[in-house]
Amino acid sequence: MEKIDGQIIMNEFYEGSISDKNFLVTGGAGFIGGHLAEYLLKNGASKVRVLDNMVNGFESNIAVLKQYPNFEFIQGDIRNIDICNEACLGMHYVSHQAALGSVPRSIKEPVYFNEVNVGGFINMLKAATDAGVEQFVYASSSSVYGDEPTLPKQENRIGNCLSPYAATKKTNELYAQIFADVYGMKIMGFRYFNIFGPRQDPDGAYAAVIPLFVKGIMKKTPVYINGDGEQTRDFTFVDNAVQINVKGMLTKNEAAVKQVYNVAVGENFSVNYLYNICKDQLKSNWEATYREPRAGDIRNSLADISLAEKLLGYHPTKKFEDGLKETIAFFKEKYSVE
Repeated sequence: MEKIDGQIIMNEFYEGSISDKNFLVTGGAGFIGGHLAEYLLKNGASKVRVLDNMVNGFESNIAVLKQYPNFEFIQGDIRNIDICNEACLGMHYVSHQAALGSVPRSIKEPVYFNEVNVGGFINMLKAATDAGVEQFVYASSSSVYGDEPTLPKQENRIGNCLSPYAATKKTNELYAQIFADVYGMKIMGFRYFNIFGPRQDPDGAYAAVIPLFVKGIMKKTPVYINGDGEQTRDFTFVDNAVQINVKGMLTKNEAAVKQVYNVAVGENFSVNYLYNICKDQLKSNWEATYREPRAGDIRNSLADISLAEKLLGYHPTKKFEDGLKETIAFFKEKYSVE
């Protein structure tokens, strides 16, 4: 491995430069997509194009990317096939991160979630196929495990979906298999387990738990824990998600395509433990309020990451507590400026 500007280049399955390669990141104004696009730009990609409709994206993330001359931005919606075709032209690789998240929101808006997460996904698959994209990777979710109780979660054992959001991600995996088998697409999916890190949105009704906790503790506003707080999650720092997307797009290992991988650390912690760690790092005694469990939530989550380790050379570079320190440092700086 080598380092460029402090960034670790993960190239066990890929040797050479990406200076002649073009990448499309859908949802690149969002959290994971923004970090991925920045990584590719920092490490010398010929071109990094972002497609985002800015519904869940942020101008601040685009501002970070605009510093690089090899960055392009298309503001558009993946539900528009013409926009998808335009975005894929001339691209060697696609990382599809654009989607609607949130289990509770999907329960309220199942039709909207299907239109974006399934209809938009098929548009991107077709556009990438027609454009001759070399390799396509996409964001799935640990929610597809549903009511399957076995821990750790293994890719070949999934249960019944517990939410419309989970159903859209499971459907994505089915369509990915079809496009691999019928159209010969080189494709793989990533089941993310509670990705967190700097620049994750703490605002809005459906914000992720870590930025919600950190902001609430810092601002001394109400913080809620759903259920008893003993539910566990495999909290995964965003650098690990970036790593597997890069490896997935660039791998030459034929056995690695037509697969779906867990993206996690392989360790789980309770929500109560998470909250207490946040309080300790922020030197606060601000208490949370407990409320009813959320519909559609999985009780316990822990990933087996051995398949990604074996076929993609994936190795988490930052564990939960180190990643949390970096995340809290980001939000402390953010709110001290505001």
